[in-house]
Amino acid sequence: DVDKELYGKHAKNVMKTDVKETDNSYEVDIDLPGFKKDEIEAKLENGYLTISAAKGLDKEDKEEKDGKYIRKERYSGAMSRSFYVGDELKQADIKAKYEDGILKLSVPKKEQKKVETTKHIAIEG
Repeated sequence: DVDKELYGKHAKNVMKTDVKETDNSYEVDIDLPGFKKDEIEAKLENGYLTISAAKGLDKEDKEEKDGKYIRKERYSGAMSRSFYVGDELKQADIKAKYEDGILKLSVPKKEQKKVETTKHIAIEG
């Protein structure tokens, strides 16, 4: 869900994510270098965990008094990724921490309801 025009051929490289399964949770690490904590949002809706990051969208283009840019490689824009985590989770269940350009999420595993196995009924007679 990344704006390909904004990120061009590098679109596939943004928000690189590692997901590690432990006995009790899924540990999700998302690379978000250059973002501040208040530029990142995580929300849980309809069983989907969505991570969004936006940078520099509120800045107006100003004419620089000290000169003009001849090349700009740093970007401004928005990006997001969604992961299905299940309908059983609540927002308070998910823990998030942003440190050194990496958003770390801990998503607990919920016990799945066991499907009843076939049980035979004894027939008398």
